[in-house]
Amino acid sequence: MDKKDYGFINGTELVFDDISSELNREYTFSNGSKLFIERPLVLNVSKSGGHRLYDANGTSYYVQPKEGWYIKWVSSEKQPNFVK
Repeated sequence: MDKKDYGFINGTELVFDDISSELNREYTFSNGSKLFIERPLVLNVSKSGGHRLYDANGTSYYVQPKEGWYIKWVSSEKQPNFVK
């Protein structure tokens, strides 16, 4: 990511796209549960379909839309939001 500085620290070699034009993003899983992300800033979609996102609140997400699960976390200050 090189367009803007959002406090995002990429500790990987993955390329993240700027999606800051989105006000929000919602995932609906096959079981009907939903994940709502307000003000997403960057996104990486892997070949396997996993979505890595970072939002304006400093929360990181790893979402597996096809499998219907996600994890989210907040990194310690000045530490990478994603590693590996």
